[in-house]
Amino acid sequence: MQKKVLITGVLGGIGEGLAKTFKESGYFVIGLDIKNSYSAYCDKFFEFDLEKYCSNSDYKTQQEQIFNNEITELDILINNAAVQILADVNSIKLQDWNKTINVNVTAPLLLSQFFLARLERGKGCIINIASVHQQLTKKRFIAYATSKSALVGLTKAMSVDLQGKVRVNSISPAAIDTQMLRDGFNNDEKKVQQLNELHPLQRIGQPSEVAKLALLLAEDELGFINGANICIDGGISNVLKDIE
Repeated sequence: MQKKVLITGVLGGIGEGLAKTFKESGYFVIGLDIKNSYSAYCDKFFEFDLEKYCSNSDYKTQQEQIFNNEITELDILINNAAVQILADVNSIKLQDWNKTINVNVTAPLLLSQFFLARLERGKGCIINIASVHQQLTKKRFIAYATSKSALVGLTKAMSVDLQGKVRVNSISPAAIDTQMLRDGFNNDEKKVQQLNELHPLQRIGQPSEVAKLALLLAEDELGFINGANICIDGGISNVLKDIE
């Protein structure tokens, strides 16, 4: 029987890579995204606001009724969607902090709770897309880094709670070549090249590489991996820069 995977943030760079890889591997792909746009790799798509799902009980009830009608079976849940709002400790606004925690941590928990019975029936798994920022960060990433650290903690705690009924793992990518990353550098190719050279591998990652790792974690052949956080970072976490 064809396995079903649900991917949040499916229209982003990593989300699209996940959808493409799972689709090409024979999965039925269900995509969620706050943007309403066409995806060639989704068999079913829902426009979905993760922050609203966490903060508005009427919206949550309405969306869950839709899911009950439209998604009766699920094997893999990939919590990929995230927001990245930059501000330092002195300037972060409470509304931006709350939005970051809701989208990046609370929504993965709530979706996992909601789909848990379906995932248990299929001995499925949950994959949370974290970030290198859970381990290494930089200025003005206080909300994002905190949320990704919490997501890794959630992954570990859920793996213990669920006692093998559903496997839970996370992936922590470093710089991945997406439009969001390039927008952060104002599409300055020289800065992107400098970022490439910071990595021991001399390049940043591709969305397809994150997706292929997720596919490996989803398959039964690696079923003993549970509660793990796997870094895919081109070796950047081994780098200690010195004054030249």
